[in-house]
Amino acid sequence: MERVVDIALPPREAADPVLVREAALEAATWPKGMDGHALVLKRSIDARSKQPLVRLRVRVTDGFVDDTINAPELADVSKARPVIIVGCGPAGLFAALRCIVHGLRPILLERGKDVRSRRRDLAAINRMHLVDPDSNYCFGEGGAGTYSDGKLYTRSHKRGDVEGVLRTLVAYGASADILVDAHPHIGTNKLPGIITAMREAILRAGGEVHFGERVTDLLVEQGHIQGVRTANGGEHRAAAVVLATGHSARDIFQLLLAKGIRIERKDFALGVRVEHPQAIIDRAQYHCNVRDPYLPPASYSLVQQVEGLGVYSFCMCPGGIIAPCATAPGEVVTNGWSPSKRNNPFANSGVVVEARGAFDNNTPLAGMHYQQAVEQAAWAAGGRTQTAPAQRLEDFIQGRLSTDLPECSYPPGILSHRVDELLPREIGQRLREGFKAFGQKMRGYRTNEAVVVAVESRTSSPVRIPRDPVTLEHVEVHGLYPCGEGGGHAGGIVSAAMDGQRVADAVALRYGVVR
Repeated sequence: MERVVDIALPPREAADPVLVREAALEAATWPKGMDGHALVLKRSIDARSKQPLVRLRVRVTDGFVDDTINAPELADVSKARPVIIVGCGPAGLFAALRCIVHGLRPILLERGKDVRSRRRDLAAINRMHLVDPDSNYCFGEGGAGTYSDGKLYTRSHKRGDVEGVLRTLVAYGASADILVDAHPHIGTNKLPGIITAMREAILRAGGEVHFGERVTDLLVEQGHIQGVRTANGGEHRAAAVVLATGHSARDIFQLLLAKGIRIERKDFALGVRVEHPQAIIDRAQYHCNVRDPYLPPASYSLVQQVEGLGVYSFCMCPGGIIAPCATAPGEVVTNGWSPSKRNNPFANSGVVVEARGAFDNNTPLAGMHYQQAVEQAAWAAGGRTQTAPAQRLEDFIQGRLSTDLPECSYPPGILSHRVDELLPREIGQRLREGFKAFGQKMRGYRTNEAVVVAVESRTSSPVRIPRDPVTLEHVEVHGLYPCGEGGGHAGGIVSAAMDGQRVADAVALRYGVVR
């Protein structure tokens, strides 16, 4: 016997499995005397009223349901046909695991270091303002998401098996809560262990993972890919190359253009990071002076149309930290992340403007150069270090220099600068109007206790590498598979992972080994 019911409980009761079970049995009109087991399927916060509630969808059964998820046993592919996968982010890792399922041998080439060794390079950015162009917040095992939060929310449900991706992450060490929460989140402190477990599974199955192998050339003969060449002079040969390099691999975009391999300019968004004390966001969202300890730190999602373009919050990090995400010396780039407990005193979010029409549509790298110009201007304004230009929020709106700045989570530090003047006019003016609208939509948002930090520029790739919609191969080079965020075909961890799986399926179909 089984029933699925929806219940709403106060936060404290929703945190108690016994009370959840009792409420679910009552809602299911469960027969008295019959054993009933409750399994939470979905969980979300409803803060529309003055007393927030936790809404739960619960499956009630008369038998115990074992919901343990174990990593699958992978077959040995050490002697199988090779597939080169360039990039060890979510697209690359999930492509590799799916290749093994199809009986193919993945060869992962990652320009950066393994997930744990990356930490030293992140510390060098944070403390000494030194940027390693191959190992940083964007490059290295696990990709940009590993040390930038691990948020798993996606709208790409039509593009693949979202639950399958989440279940795979759970199998390799993520909390099963990500299968339940409306906005699942792993946390930067948890992701390295998960990424390591995935890599070890790939190696046990006979796949290969090479770090410090930056691809510098694609070997193409008569329109067919033959392999790749790396910076250390090595060559790897295969009839299929998956290009999963991420949205910041500008050298790959330049390589493709130089080789005459078609790429296209793609729209993206650009703006700033905005940081509030978490207590302000909690008060606004939960209608309280002090957040209930059984409620998570509050988040927000805001959007406004300004002069025909969207201004919106992006990658919101409650209880989070602003991170320095430059991928080369001479630029300042910000992003945000939260630990799994989201227990830092600040809340930060990207607030960005669609950059459509801001540059020449006929030049494939125009968007990339637009990004670079803003990032380099921020670096110069910050004293030619990773120190970020910053401005109090109300000062930004009013167009005045901040005489002082609040405490900020950004590790390299901030200094006062007219951020509104630093940004391109078409961006800065729309941000100003967007902030005014956000202040009307969310009580307390518009405050000089908040700080605007420049710049948030890596929202997505400024380039699309076009591919055939059926075979997923590049439209001109057979065997070359643009994949994930770097190809302009995904956005975020889950959609990139799903795209990696789709591409691996396409490779297997081409090889005639689909399982």
